[in-house]
Amino acid sequence: MTDILIVDDERDIRELISDILEDEGYTTRKAGTSDEAMAAVKSQPPALMILDIWLKDSTMDGIDILKVVKREYPEVPVVIISGHGNIEIAVAAIKQGAYDFIEKPFNIDQLMVVISRAMETSRLRRENVELKRQGTGPVEMIGASASFKSLKSNLEKVMRSNGRVLLTGPAGSGKELAARTIHAGSDRAGAPFVIVNSAAVEPDQMEDVLFGRESSDRGIEEGLLEKANGGVIYFDEVADMPPGTQSKILRVLVEQSFTRVGGSDKIDVDVRVISSTTRDLQAEIAAKRFREELYHRLNVVPIAVPPLSDRREDIPVLASYFIEVFNATQGLPLRDVSEEAVAMLQAMSWPGNVRQLKNVVERVLILGDGTGPIEAGELPGAESGGDDGAATPGTIALPTALATLPLREAREAFEREYLMTQINRFGGNISRTANFVGMERSALHRKLKSLGIVTGNKSGARVAYVAEDGSDQAEAS
Repeated sequence: MTDILIVDDERDIRELISDILEDEGYTTRKAGTSDEAMAAVKSQPPALMILDIWLKDSTMDGIDILKVVKREYPEVPVVIISGHGNIEIAVAAIKQGAYDFIEKPFNIDQLMVVISRAMETSRLRRENVELKRQGTGPVEMIGASASFKSLKSNLEKVMRSNGRVLLTGPAGSGKELAARTIHAGSDRAGAPFVIVNSAAVEPDQMEDVLFGRESSDRGIEEGLLEKANGGVIYFDEVADMPPGTQSKILRVLVEQSFTRVGGSDKIDVDVRVISSTTRDLQAEIAAKRFREELYHRLNVVPIAVPPLSDRREDIPVLASYFIEVFNATQGLPLRDVSEEAVAMLQAMSWPGNVRQLKNVVERVLILGDGTGPIEAGELPGAESGGDDGAATPGTIALPTALATLPLREAREAFEREYLMTQINRFGGNISRTANFVGMERSALHRKLKSLGIVTGNKSGARVAYVAEDGSDQAEAS
């Protein structure tokens, strides 16, 4: 992009600068008044603007135009020129966001150096914006379980709308990836995806971060809302947002505008809002920690992101996917996963969900000695039952929990836990479970009934659980 807009009330100056720039391979447009300048910017923002401060027969001077351009088109660098230059004017221009200030009569070589640097700045800014739009990695959701398919279907339904979405689910389950999936499939896919980490920002800094700031010494500093204009702003862990900020965000959602900290001008924004939380916002409302009006504004389309325990069928394909990613990005070995290791991964508890599974895979690839299939003995907790919060097999602490029981009760408790784990591994499919455990399907049904195990739907998936009195026996999938 080499389009440069030259704004000067002296025709000779406009033509001179234009001829010089076009000889250097740039394309130019020219404007003699503030009205012509603003019309040119609105029709097509230039890569760079050369702007005279004093404009005869105009409703705005150069500083006024600079303020508007930096507010509405902050990515456009502006080089100020003036025949009445002084330090005060130069300082004022720089504070308002000008890239540089050149006094008339200017040296052509000096002008070309400044323009060259400004154009490079413009290019880097565009590339930076594009990288932010692309995100930090590929937007790819992996899985084939019933609960995953239900989640993917819900995400696809909201992609083309502009409705606000509230994603709920435990930490590490993939809420940010779900938000990025919505963005990537929407009409805003080419616009920014901006994350507000509500838990990581200090409460007294939250308004500066969101709304930006205006000050005499530092000029205009954009906030995240302005940077997200036209795209999506994602409030991660929205329950951690300070109460004072909650009321101001509520006003932004209603009015689609805000004022920078220290400023007075209204800034209009067009953003789609996606939020996420691991907390029960109804409980937060009851405890007076979250505004009920904001909750209803954000919770237009609620979508629950299931924990990994509800999608154990996806663990093998997720593990293989992470192995491929670590091979491509870190050069770690490209290994298969043995059947015994897959079974152990599916039987583990995963309090950290998909994020924890990814960490376990990376750990095994780094510490592993070979390039052959990953074996069960390489997994954390394979020998000791887990350490430092690592994923651990099953949900019973063996042998401590069983050691206090008579043999018959201990055997039943083990069989109950073992069969529930296997049923959940196979997404509630009784036939596949029977084949794996080596039982006839009818015999497995009888065993499940005797142990009080039934299956039912949860998060779109069929899972096993211990029946209440009077519940039906387990059903085949």
